Amino acid sequence: MTPDQIGFALLYLGVFLLIGKWIRINSKWLQNLFLPSSVIAGFLALILGPQVLGQFFDEGTFWSTGVMTPEISAVWEALPGLLINVVFATLFLGTILPNLKKVWNIGGPQLAFGWTLGWGQYVFGILLTLLVLTPFFGLPPMVGALIEVGFEGGHGTAAGLQGTFEEMDFAEAYDLAIGLATVGILSGVIIGIIMINWGIRKGKTEVIKGADEASATQRQGIIEFENREPAAKMTVRPESIEPLSLHFAIIGLAILVGYLILQGLIWVEAVIFGTDLMTYVPLFPLAMIGGILVQLFFTKLDHASILDRHMVMRIQGLALDILILAAIGTVSLEVIGENIIPFLLLAIVGIGWNVFGFFVLAPRMIPSYWLERAIGDFGQSMGITATGLLLMRVADPEAKSPSFEGFGYKQLVFEPFLGGGLVTALSVPLIFQFGAVPFLIFSFVMLLLGFGVGLFHFGKK
Repeated sequence: MTPDQIGFALLYLGVFLLIGKWIRINSKWLQNLFLPSSVIAGFLALILGPQVLGQFFDEGTFWSTGVMTPEISAVWEALPGLLINVVFATLFLGTILPNLKKVWNIGGPQLAFGWTLGWGQYVFGILLTLLVLTPFFGLPPMVGALIEVGFEGGHGTAAGLQGTFEEMDFAEAYDLAIGLATVGILSGVIIGIIMINWGIRKGKTEVIKGADEASATQRQGIIEFENREPAAKMTVRPESIEPLSLHFAIIGLAILVGYLILQGLIWVEAVIFGTDLMTYVPLFPLAMIGGILVQLFFTKLDHASILDRHMVMRIQGLALDILILAAIGTVSLEVIGENIIPFLLLAIVGIGWNVFGFFVLAPRMIPSYWLERAIGDFGQSMGITATGLLLMRVADPEAKSPSFEGFGYKQLVFEPFLGGGLVTALSVPLIFQFGAVPFLIFSFVMLLLGFGVGLFHFGKK
């Protein structure tokens, strides 16, 4: 593959993102679903690619691969596994890490609820696998982790684990996880909007503005001219270094630190224990740790505050948009079709557990503003963090409740473990190495821990 072909494949991403945004602006029902343009563009690329449009033409003809050449598809398939490192390295860069007491008091209820949902996805996913998917469909036990990987982790985490799935001789898990992540985002937004409307009618909300009251420009995903703010701050002079270049370099340093940590752990494990479990661990959770270490360094020594959180978020957003577009656009429909019954069972069990958690557990675990706060954790448990933020914005558009602050503090403790953190990254290798039953027992204990703290500590307040 030539550099020109790689460059053209990257330019192609921009074309589909623009078309996706244009469709979002002109489609009322997609606006009502609040679907990101990257998701729309990903589905469009999938439909116009070799797996849908290409099937209508003979193999070897010009249109047999649709509008996607094999070179474009090859580049796009590699992008999610690379860009997830950028997304996770930026999670804590440019933030002020608060003390644990404040995190616990404000974010504790949402942490307990989100913790229960996340570990419950493992519990019910592994039970489904042990009782149905393995004995009747012959699928390996690691399939039990795919609900949490796809729903809590999202497209990025699923993409980050692609190499791990391949090393464990079950490459199909990648497509199943990407499919679950797509179902999670779609159902999360749809069900979440229904839940908010239910809360309005039943009087379960305290500060809320219905989705129907959003302006036309808000529905189109456009910020009104009078409400527009700078996307980032200029913290250094461009004649010395472009601010975007500086922040890109810092993110690269965080990923490099994570890579060195991973290589160190692999070496220590091989020397001391003689095993190779860490070789199955992807880079992205260690990139997150690298980001935390780099942030601590800048907190101590950067007296000029050259690291701007908004600039970091812009880079993270770009990486996430490209990641989602490329992941959906290259997902294998053939693999999902061959495993359609297990795929549907995993999706139904995952959605059912999250809905149960929202209606039954959240009111008993979150002492105040339970719907405004729980809807964010529900959205994250169904798709990605952005889904949770989107639903919270619909339920509490002026941020009058502690939902956003609590959600942010919860992420500091939650993300290093679940939703793409260390546990998510290690779950598949651990099940592969030691079997599903030990991990099931551990997950059940963690579920009880989150449920107990939420019900008996925060629920009584």
